[in-house]
Amino acid sequence: MDINYEKVGLKVGLEIHQRLDTHKLFCSCPSIMREDEPHEWIRRRLSVSYSELGTIDPAARFESLRKRDFLYGIYYDTTCEVEADEAPPHPMNEEALEISLTIALMLGMEPVDEVHVMRKIVVDGSNTTGFQRTALVALGGEGSGIETKWGRVRMATLCLEEESAYIVESKSERAKYRLDRLGIPLVELATEPDIMYPEQAREAALKLGRILRATGKVQRGLGTIRQDINVSIEGGARQEIKGVQDLDLIPEIIRREVVRQLNLLSIRDELRSRDVKEEDLDIPIVDVTSAFSSSKSKLITKALSRGERVYGIKVKGFSGILGKELQPGRRFGKELADYAKVFGGVEGILHGDELPGYGIGKDEVNEVRELLGCDEGDSFVLVLGREDAAKLALDSVRERLKQALRGVPNETRRALPDGNTAFMRPMPGSARMYPETDVMPVNVRPVLERIKELPPMPEDQVRELMEKYDLTEELAWEIFDDGKVKLFERLSRYGVPTRFLASMLVSMVRSLKRESEPVENLGEEHFEEIAKLLGEGSLAKEAVPEVLRSLSRGEYSSAEEYVKTHRMSVDELDKVIEQVLEKLSSKVRERGERAYGMVMGEVMKEVRGKIDGSIVSKRVKEKLEEFLKAR
Repeated sequence: MDINYEKVGLKVGLEIHQRLDTHKLFCSCPSIMREDEPHEWIRRRLSVSYSELGTIDPAARFESLRKRDFLYGIYYDTTCEVEADEAPPHPMNEEALEISLTIALMLGMEPVDEVHVMRKIVVDGSNTTGFQRTALVALGGEGSGIETKWGRVRMATLCLEEESAYIVESKSERAKYRLDRLGIPLVELATEPDIMYPEQAREAALKLGRILRATGKVQRGLGTIRQDINVSIEGGARQEIKGVQDLDLIPEIIRREVVRQLNLLSIRDELRSRDVKEEDLDIPIVDVTSAFSSSKSKLITKALSRGERVYGIKVKGFSGILGKELQPGRRFGKELADYAKVFGGVEGILHGDELPGYGIGKDEVNEVRELLGCDEGDSFVLVLGREDAAKLALDSVRERLKQALRGVPNETRRALPDGNTAFMRPMPGSARMYPETDVMPVNVRPVLERIKELPPMPEDQVRELMEKYDLTEELAWEIFDDGKVKLFERLSRYGVPTRFLASMLVSMVRSLKRESEPVENLGEEHFEEIAKLLGEGSLAKEAVPEVLRSLSRGEYSSAEEYVKTHRMSVDELDKVIEQVLEKLSSKVRERGERAYGMVMGEVMKEVRGKIDGSIVSKRVKEKLEEFLKAR
């Protein structure tokens, strides 16, 4: 679908979440992620309460309906009572505040005079307290933000908040989280909805991410930075799309969201033309299990064998609507299924636009329609499950069907790998925030006075890399974007050609990653050892990709061990050269000194990576000369 984004009134705002490289925000625990099993698990159940204004946040109400248990994994050495909500928070980490203020100043934002911590209700279990602590640090303005090809994108706010717990498992009856991530300082950068094109959003996210990295005070690696995208069109509604980590996916996510909203508006208009009313959907849930007493559908028989039943609702006037495609490969029925899964914990739904199917025959469909009282033009939705879960699921489906009559509902959605999105929960409301009484406000002025100068902007850092180390612009940006500027500068002292060094740190690692090699096992100490061996002449440049591959796999404990195993002496090299000369003797005598390239190529097939190429070249020339003189 070709889309005129100006005509549809596309508006996009970004929220960039970046973990800071300092200890946790409200305690002294280190900001590190664990992979091992927690030392102990604690169990909690959260409930929702009224705000100070006497209202309940819709997202909080939604989670409370699920009545789940939450298990939290704790570590005796890297988490404490603060994360477990067994002790009050410590004073705010002022180093994290200083980093946040530095970022704000780099973006031309205006810091607040005093930082007040707020509680943001979060009852999905990702915070043991039932809320996330967050603080407004700076405000944007006309002079704030970044320039893009399509114009300026202004900043709205910069907040400093605590990272949520790490989810290990999520089921309808319980969720498990590790507390190692909870409390890590997180900067949230929010832009104004100035973005009008999908590609502009990608460019803005890239530039903001580079400014964050330019501070040298942010964490690096998978999951340390993520983007939320707020998308709306004229006549639609704002959608908050959570957890986008791949910048290249941003334009496609936005494009597909625009398509989804346009299709939902088209469905709304179609339903209105059919004169469908919300009250038409206020019909009872019916047990239709009897329609499947002789069913040959494996889906049905398996559910019935578990003691489950089949429940359904009539959907007046919706014939053909549930099967309409909203996004590539995702139909409106899938939207309903997302609601059923989230609210009822069921596996999904069956609906009239896709049946007969799944082994369900036409006669069974006709009997279901009769039991539900469906007329021509009506459809239906079925859920397989226990009565309480099935009814929760169908109630949520019924509410979503009513929203279809209004157009596009405000939702929080999650990004899928193909660029589509799926429903997560309702959009939070204004009752979500209230003051934190356990943390004292922080006067910003003394912290600002500690910031003597701002870090160089990304463009300046890249320009310096190009000029000082004779790097191409592409290599310099790759080193910067991968967060390897300091490592590169440290390794340059070993005398390795700088372009090769940059390629080793970036291009070779990316190539191995594309081959699914576990490059995350490569540490800075490995690169430093390789650079040292290269500088000494103990390691051939040609061998570096294989050294990196072997180290990432854990086949060798060090690069030096690899070299000892694979190193070739000059005497061994000479024997290889002599064998090649003998093998190609007639051609060598015929070509004379012009045979050098041919001999060199054959020798390198045998010795590549085992000895430095410059040594090979020198010995081939010498041995060739000796061979020609002896003829």
